[in-house]
Amino acid sequence: MNQVKDTLRATVRLGYDGRVHKQFRGPKADERFANEVRVLRHLEARGCPFVPRLLESDPADLKIVTTNCGSRVDHLDAERCRELFEGLHEFGVRHDDAEMRNVTYRQSDGRFCLIDFEFATILEDGHAD
Repeated sequence: MNQVKDTLRATVRLGYDGRVHKQFRGPKADERFANEVRVLRHLEARGCPFVPRLLESDPADLKIVTTNCGSRVDHLDAERCRELFEGLHEFGVRHDDAEMRNVTYRQSDGRFCLIDFEFATILEDGHAD
């Protein structure tokens, strides 16, 4: 596996099969793990096409495995970036970490995608305030 990210909050590795392996650690790792799993399941149930799919989750080890949403984006117009994150609202989610580091580009279908939902919020009424 190739290591993609290694921070105080998580280690992310890309498997040779293309799947993304994320292990949560640090402060409130169990809460962040549970939230990311809950949000990814919510987004999948709502049919959101521009986020990873949760393939496995292991609460004992605080690990998840997801589909790959492409490579990180280095440059994106601020307006387009804002539109991407706001696009989650129609699926009942606010990202709460709307930064460029959470935008990827999936070459297979030419689509920008969003990743890293450990701080995201599922909106009560399905819409942003």
